[in-house]
Amino acid sequence: MTISLESSKEADFPAIVALMNVAFRRTHGDRSWSTEAQYITGTRISESLLREEIEGGAQFLVVKDDETSALKGCVSLKAASPEKWYLGSLTVDPALQNSGFGRQLLAASEDYAAQRGARTIEMTVVHLRTALISWYERRGYTLTGETRPFPYGDDRNGKPTRDDLKFVVLQKHLR
Repeated sequence: MTISLESSKEADFPAIVALMNVAFRRTHGDRSWSTEAQYITGTRISESLLREEIEGGAQFLVVKDDETSALKGCVSLKAASPEKWYLGSLTVDPALQNSGFGRQLLAASEDYAAQRGARTIEMTVVHLRTALISWYERRGYTLTGETRPFPYGDDRNGKPTRDDLKFVVLQKHLR
């Protein structure tokens, strides 16, 4: 199955926000294998934050079901330089997790960036998400040893319930 990434449109924003909030923070009836809900509460993203990211240069790409047009997944890509791109917000509908769709979405995202000059993909992940970090490592990403601070005091992406959160940096060199 080939994944077709499409640039998001304003009409997609409510679905992107809903999907990201379910996938990252859902706690009741959770089918997601890796959420942040244990240590960050509240919404992961709002339409205003999504717009802010896009205005800052991020491209939100979406994958829709061919038959229903329902959002199956999304990802954010941003060129930090012509050869180094940042990948964020890789989101899969929890009903599709463990189906191989996430691997396909990640590969399609890497191909998208590579076709536009990327030679390296970088991302950050909350250090406690060990299952997710391992998942990325199995796909060729390596921990750089660099950490970045968690934005305490800025609750726009949720409210942390711990005071020891930080991001680890992972990267992958493309072809």
